[in-house]
Formats: sequence, C-alpha cells, structure tokens
Amino acid sequence: MYMQVFWSVVLVIGALTFALRFSFIHLLEKVKMPQLLESALRFIPASVLAALVLPAILYSGDTLYLSPGNERLLAGTAAALVAWYSGSVLLTILTGMGSLWLLQAAFSI
Repeated sequence: MYMQVFWSVVLVIGALTFALRFSFIHLLEKVKMPQLLESALRFIPASVLAALVLPAILYSGDTLYLSPGNERLLAGTAAALVAWYSGSVLLTILTGMGSLWLLQAAFSI
C-alpha cells in the first residue's frame, strides 16, 4: 500500500514539474524577447556555476582561506586561466580536477 502511494506521489510530482517547465518553454517560444534581455540571460549559467564553485574554492569551513597552501584556490586559478585562453569546458574541467589531485598529492607528502 505504501509503495503504491509513494510511486503515485513521485509520478504526480514528476508530471507537475514537467508541466511547469514545459509551459514556460512553450510560452516563451511565442514571445519575442528584447535583445538586451536575451544577451543578459546567456550569462546566467556561468553566474550560477561561479556562485556554486567559488565558496568551495575560497573557504575552508567558515574561514576565508587565501594562502598558497590552498590547493583548491591554486587548481581553480589554473582552471580559470585555461578557460580564459582556450574556451573549452572539457579542458577546463580536466585541468581543474587534474591540478587539484596533483596538488593534493604533493601537499600530503
């Protein structure tokens, strides 16, 4: 009985989530947005990613950790430089993760 209720709730919530998102996609397809708004909306994914990643890079617990011993800061800097010069998302991720692993291994010795 409980499993039927559980899966019913999951399916209803999934259908409502789909309907809500699809409605905005369907409605915005018919509306012509101003060019300024369209160009501003293109920066949202990068802004959200920065808001998620930067606190993890800059803070250790509740303390701001800006020192040469911060492996995350060094790896993030390397990844930012690769992103700036190459523009490749895959190369940026590989550089960031690879340099973080190498730095963590070097600092743990």
